[in-house]
Amino acid sequence: MPSALAGRDMKIATWNINGVNGRLALLLEWLEAAKPDVVCLQELKAAPARFPAAALSRAGYEAVWAGEKSWNGVAILARGALPIETRRALPGDPRDTEARYVEAAVDGVLIASLYVPNGNPVETRIDRKRRWISRFLKHAEGLIEYPAILAGDFNIIPTERDVYNPARWQGDALFLPEMRTAFTALLGQGWLDSLDVMQPTGERFTFWDYKRNAWQRNAGLRLDHILISPPISGALQAAEVDREMRGKTGASDHAPVWARLSLTKKDMSESSSCAGAARR
Repeated sequence: MPSALAGRDMKIATWNINGVNGRLALLLEWLEAAKPDVVCLQELKAAPARFPAAALSRAGYEAVWAGEKSWNGVAILARGALPIETRRALPGDPRDTEARYVEAAVDGVLIASLYVPNGNPVETRIDRKRRWISRFLKHAEGLIEYPAILAGDFNIIPTERDVYNPARWQGDALFLPEMRTAFTALLGQGWLDSLDVMQPTGERFTFWDYKRNAWQRNAGLRLDHILISPPISGALQAAEVDREMRGKTGASDHAPVWARLSLTKKDMSESSSCAGAARR
């Protein structure tokens, strides 16, 4: 599948919007200013019929989404292109009906928007997170040969650098050694952690809780990640956090994260078609 993006930059972003309708004005403001080509959203907290597709279309973005009233929900937006849905749920458990995963092809690149279960409280919810991540690792391994991007709220703090006070988070489901090991296993498959590569030093938080003045104290975590498959990982040019959005009135507790890739024709011609991934 030749890509319309081949030979030009692609800017992809992920944002846990924490209520797409309640924060639609902020989303539209950011889309106008940042002009990402592809956006993965999480925590829509909207039934499928209440997703603001018309407003986003007027802003120049077409979308695919999986919604759920009051909880969860994921979407993929594409500027000036129609995302072609390839998968609406993570495979491996037909009983799992939560809206936490959606996949679509956008101009020859397979995009996944995901929202991993939080896992807290550990005593009652960690097993569900373990099972979800186990399925996700298996599915992700099958995608690494394609031009693909995994983007979303992983609900995992990968390293001690990614948390303002590591001691404070010991025993939390976001920071358990087994969760960090799972993230490392994902990278071991060949996925490139875009923000880690482009910002190997310094602070790179993506989430600041509403409680305890976390934003004001810069008591942040890195939970939101954009991972790039080997066939296009060499195209990565930049990655940043648009942290100013967290300081807006009525903001989500997450900030948008974005990565820019320069996808050459060589990148795309040497990698397998994402249509093959859709048939898996």
